[in-house]
Amino acid sequence: MTPRPVHHSLDYTELVVTDLAAATAFYTEAFGWTFVDYGPGYAGIASPSGDGSEVGGLLLADEPRPVGGPLVLLYSDDLDATMDAITAAGGTILQLPYEFPGGRRLHFADPSGNELGVWAAQ
Repeated sequence: MTPRPVHHSLDYTELVVTDLAAATAFYTEAFGWTFVDYGPGYAGIASPSGDGSEVGGLLLADEPRPVGGPLVLLYSDDLDATMDAITAAGGTILQLPYEFPGGRRLHFADPSGNELGVWAAQ
């Protein structure tokens, strides 16, 4: 059963990518994500719950969205291993892990140039 959306909650994150095949390969290799194929211009990001829902999508476009929008943060149980997986999959570390109140965080760029962050509790 697909969970019911929660009123006024964040529900779906969509990233604009310049190469859909490269983006799906990157996110699959770096984070183990799976996708729902909607054709040559869109791939849904399958929920890790395995319930058939989606948590976001990858939209093919000529250019990624401009810098300065909201920053998407992912969570990791092992930030150093995640950093290694990002670089192995072809991502670029933009900011090495740093401490903040509550844990550690890094920023990276995917193959289309989208900046995301990853944080860990320690």
